[in-house]
Amino acid sequence: MAKVTLRNITMIFKDTPAVKDVNLEVSNGEFLVLLGPSGCGKTTTLRMIAGLEKPTSGEIYIGDELVNDLPPKDRDVAMVFQNYALYPHMTVHENLAFPLKMRKFSKEEIELRVKRAADILEISNLLKRRPKQLSGGQRQRVALGRSLVREPKVFLMDEPLSNLDAKLRVQTRIEIKALQRKIGTTTIYVTHDQSEAMTLADRVAVMKDGMVQQVAPPTVVYSHPANKFVAGFMGSPSINLFDGVLMEKGSGLILDTYGQFMIPLDPAVSESLKKQGDYVGKSVAYGIRAEDIGVNLAQSDGAVNFTVYGSELMGAEQFIYAMSGKVNIVARAPMTFSSTLQQEIWMDLSSPNAHIFDSESGKCVV
Repeated sequence: MAKVTLRNITMIFKDTPAVKDVNLEVSNGEFLVLLGPSGCGKTTTLRMIAGLEKPTSGEIYIGDELVNDLPPKDRDVAMVFQNYALYPHMTVHENLAFPLKMRKFSKEEIELRVKRAADILEISNLLKRRPKQLSGGQRQRVALGRSLVREPKVFLMDEPLSNLDAKLRVQTRIEIKALQRKIGTTTIYVTHDQSEAMTLADRVAVMKDGMVQQVAPPTVVYSHPANKFVAGFMGSPSINLFDGVLMEKGSGLILDTYGQFMIPLDPAVSESLKKQGDYVGKSVAYGIRAEDIGVNLAQSDGAVNFTVYGSELMGAEQFIYAMSGKVNIVARAPMTFSSTLQQEIWMDLSSPNAHIFDSESGKCVV
């Protein structure tokens, strides 16, 4: 095990910055997830740690050793790829043993490590099979096992579950988390899937346009996003965002969404805004998650009128999709909430959990 430190890492491809001044410290034994949309620089960052790409500037440390000039084979890291990269002509046993043979381990040590990895991953009964005889989940376990036998300082995983179906993906990510907890190896995992990030990570590093936007435990990133982008990217469904202008009403504040409707701010949000400075008359974005919206069939004080255009049953709950003028919204409601298409409903958007984002900077101010 080892900590991984990135200091002012920048990567430029043909005058185009792919990664910009990234600073990260991954603690010994930590599971860090690099999360972001396609093209945000997360895979490039992972490849630089592995030694498959050389940074234009900055320093990479594994443990206390500067590794910028070390080739991949000397960095003592193991990478698990999206496509598994198993040798089709080899059995599972031979696939697991191959990296050890290349490093001239003794037959006894190879057998010991292969058996240990197979036991941990529960693939001992598959050792005589070839990859074409395995399911997608079994192939993924073999790919993990091939990295595990090396007992590296760091695991690097590049979207390893993207080729699995939805049910198997959920099952496998739980297994990966349990495995990492069991062996305690420092792990850096790349994904664009927020559910994977929420399930797996000790901390999440959210990236956009080559830059790290926020690094924090998943619950913190979800509940206290650093900016509008993080709030919109983290969570499913995405946070509802309404642009508008803040106005005073009595002792509190309301948001005028440019004539669409008014949102009375929760007293706690209003008070917090006032402490931040004078935001009255300023343009902001108001963010509220689906679970923080009160959905009713009857009108209530301060609630906003919406028209239902769809719903999505999720078992014990459902998502209600509605519209007011040109503004769309999604709210979470119990399974028992009964609504029909084109029905008018009322939504209470005043929540102490709402966020206010500065329109110019995108920074979260509440």
